[in-house]
Amino acid sequence: MKRLLLLIVFLMLSGLILNLTYAKEINTNIILLISEQNIEGPQNAWWLSEVDLSATEAVVAQKLLEQGYNILEPSALNQVIRQDRAFRMLDLSEAKSVKLGNLAKADYIVLGKAIASAGANVPQSNMRSCFANLSAKLIRVKDGKVIAYLNAAGNSAHMDVITGGKEALINAGGDLAGKIIEALGKEGGK
Repeated sequence: MKRLLLLIVFLMLSGLILNLTYAKEINTNIILLISEQNIEGPQNAWWLSEVDLSATEAVVAQKLLEQGYNILEPSALNQVIRQDRAFRMLDLSEAKSVKLGNLAKADYIVLGKAIASAGANVPQSNMRSCFANLSAKLIRVKDGKVIAYLNAAGNSAHMDVITGGKEALINAGGDLAGKIIEALGKEGGK
């Protein structure tokens, strides 16, 4: 009798786990709109030139994918962006990003900016301190409501400030991804 009861409990728990895993796989579509500026470089954004995600966005996308979220890639959005030139602005407004999200059938948008800067030399070395600061909003597309204001930071030390800046941006992106996942969890996005 105990074995039968244990088997039933095991099957129920297995079903619950499978159900939760399946629920996690259900599409929660996210668009990443994070403009990025590395040290000594121009500010850039994929929606301006239809290139791949920035270093920051790539890290955020990877972390979100690992949690079962869908990231709407630039290639999937090119058609929508070509139709409306208003989407080709570096500083997209919340309203325009929500419009893009609606046209692309996204559930959430991460709208933000990432900037890397160089600091002083590391004492007794040829390396420079590099810092990245990131600010973003997590916006629910269906009603345009900002559900979280997020900040993240990263740092690095490198002999080449451009590489150090990229490393700092990647570190900040990892920090931001954790905060996005937490905010989506509270929201019920997963």
